[in-house]
Amino acid sequence: MTLVNFNNRTRNTAPYFNNVFDSLFSEALNKNLTINKIPGVNILETAEEYKIELAAPGLTKEDFQINLKKDTLSVWAEKKVAETDEKKDYTRKEFDYFSFARSFVLPESIDAEKITAEYTNGILNITIGKKDESKSAAKEIKVS
Repeated sequence: MTLVNFNNRTRNTAPYFNNVFDSLFSEALNKNLTINKIPGVNILETAEEYKIELAAPGLTKEDFQINLKKDTLSVWAEKKVAETDEKKDYTRKEFDYFSFARSFVLPESIDAEKITAEYTNGILNITIGKKDESKSAAKEIKVS
């Protein structure tokens, strides 16, 4: 058996058409709308706190679950939508499902009692307070 290298892009055919066809075909394979996507995150640090901004439009505050276990902050979101269209002769029902999970390893300098979360305009804002290190840094040690 002989292998033949086949190239269907010759000078006589329109290369633009081939590129458009190839891109449409590859996008159809690679672009699956049911694949869960992880939202973008911004992490900011100030002298008093850390702030995590998570872009998750289209959700409500009830869709989120935030958990702190040891030094890991986990954020889950899940939204299920069932849309039903009933006509005289048929019923059409479509499901839409969206979920994601993100975890963040927090430094030892955080204060677990100073964690708050707020969801406004499609952005989940998590504020994590830092421990007041000026109190713990000043300590007198007696020599024995």
